[in-house]
Amino acid sequence: MAFLIRTISHSAEGREIVRPSRVEGDRLTIGRDPACNIHLTDLAVALRHATVDHRAGRLRVQVEQGLTVELNGHKLNLGHIELATGGDMLIASHLLRFMPTPAGSDEIAVDVERVSEGEAKLDKSSERLFSLASVMPSKRLTAWLLVLLVLGVGLAWPIQAFRERHQRQDRAASFARFQADELWSSGHLSAAHARLQHDCSACHVKPFESVRDTACLACHKDIHGHGDPYRLARAQPELSGWGSFQLRVKQAFNLPPGRCIDCHTEHQGPQVMPPTPQHFCSDCHADLKAKLPDTRIGNVADFGHAHPEFRPVVIAGWNGPRPLFRQVSLAAAPSEDSGLKFPHAMHLSHGNGVAQMARRLGSAYGFGEALACRDCHVRTPDGVRFQPVSMKENCSMCHSLAFERVGGTLRTLRHGEPDQVVADLREYYRGRSLPAPPSFGPLARRRPGSAVDYEERVRFAAGAAAAGSADRAIRAVFSPGGACYDCHRVIAPPPGSLDYRIAPVAFPVRYMHKGWFDHRPHATESCQTCHQAEHSQSASDVMLPGIATCRSCHGGERTSKPVASSCAMCHDYHMDRGVPAMVIRQRVRGKQRDTAVLRAEEAGMPGGDSRAGPDPAR
Repeated sequence: MAFLIRTISHSAEGREIVRPSRVEGDRLTIGRDPACNIHLTDLAVALRHATVDHRAGRLRVQVEQGLTVELNGHKLNLGHIELATGGDMLIASHLLRFMPTPAGSDEIAVDVERVSEGEAKLDKSSERLFSLASVMPSKRLTAWLLVLLVLGVGLAWPIQAFRERHQRQDRAASFARFQADELWSSGHLSAAHARLQHDCSACHVKPFESVRDTACLACHKDIHGHGDPYRLARAQPELSGWGSFQLRVKQAFNLPPGRCIDCHTEHQGPQVMPPTPQHFCSDCHADLKAKLPDTRIGNVADFGHAHPEFRPVVIAGWNGPRPLFRQVSLAAAPSEDSGLKFPHAMHLSHGNGVAQMARRLGSAYGFGEALACRDCHVRTPDGVRFQPVSMKENCSMCHSLAFERVGGTLRTLRHGEPDQVVADLREYYRGRSLPAPPSFGPLARRRPGSAVDYEERVRFAAGAAAAGSADRAIRAVFSPGGACYDCHRVIAPPPGSLDYRIAPVAFPVRYMHKGWFDHRPHATESCQTCHQAEHSQSASDVMLPGIATCRSCHGGERTSKPVASSCAMCHDYHMDRGVPAMVIRQRVRGKQRDTAVLRAEEAGMPGGDSRAGPDPAR
């Protein structure tokens, strides 16, 4: 099925100009958005005003909630057009004629034409024939009556209603019905502010005064400013001509620049408030270093061609148990001191012992022919990020710390508690005169596997088995080839002591502190498309994709690449822990559980948090 669209216009001489186009498929979108199949350049038309679907031999017309179209002379928001007879649809000043379609045809012809006011008027002779001029007031008197009516209905009534509402005790009850000052509204509120439709004074606190920031902050208490007001003023672009004149007018009416409504515009229709356009950001950030030489933020004008390399926050070292963070460009090939030894390449190989183990344990844990990223990295319930990897939930599937079977129970070494490991091994050897058989005993180095095949996996450290000494067994666990040494950085004690320590392990909760990344739109891609884990031989590798990888699909705000990416797609213009306002709005419109998960994570993750567990989503 296809739609043949003929856009008809007329030249100044009255010549008809036809621009044909063809839309494949069973759906036709109509609206002011340039991405719509039929683009109507009329401010009375919503961005996505209506859709037309071909279903069971007729066309189904569905209009955006709260809007209507005139279909065959009837105003409605849901209707049908029979293909055999066709029909007319009037949207604002545009007429769409759906031509009759013969049976069996897979092409539907649609004529789109702007209807002028002159076409709707009667000819002069008919007007004189049916005129009531002899019994109606004169045009001058009618004009004055209409002026007084407009002033009374459009000015005096709203002012009086505004004053009366502020004098009432129960103001909340009055918002449930129509308010006279709604006559001044320039359009519907966005979906986020729909509940304020009848409460104009929530934002317009004083009559004839523009919306102030204090009115916005009355509800948005947790929203912080974009930056220090004085530095923001210094970063503003130099104005000249019309821009300078506008600034002087605003100053004369006490409207300082940098207000909330400068970027966040309302009354644009009952849809989601669009993100701030890119030019609001690039006006300052394109040449930011020239205006603020001391800033640590690089100049950026467009993601496609004028954006610095990503600068993630990595762990550069340790101050005792506290990690030290450093922001470094990916162009410098940074490394990370996580305190963990973990070669991704070995675990993702398809031909080594790890792959054989995965095939052997596949029935128990759902592994494939080899380990894959999803076997250890599990998404959070909202699908945006990944849960931290832990020994209990992930590593222990293959790496067991069992050292003794008591009946049907396995005793295991305490992960993360080296003092307890030493104590358990001492107790195990207490009263033993001879070492246990080679197939049982405390771990030195284990062959990964499950507890079911315990007898085949567990074996003594060679030194401990030979001497039967608890001290030798303890040293073997923390020495090269031991259970702890191969995965962790062991801090050896002084000679003669067994006070072994394990270096702390941590990963940044969020690598990109000034940006946001959502994995859900990339769910169809392989992890290795962006993260080159199969080539990583060390846990110190920072496997974040560089900007070149992202640019293979993402361009700037106006681009020919598959994904147009404005500043607001990844960056927040308020310092609320890295989550852009547009992402929060999308979560609120989704499931309540997703909203709760997002809010809980945000409440528990301050910017410098260093809880263990990788978090590549940020």
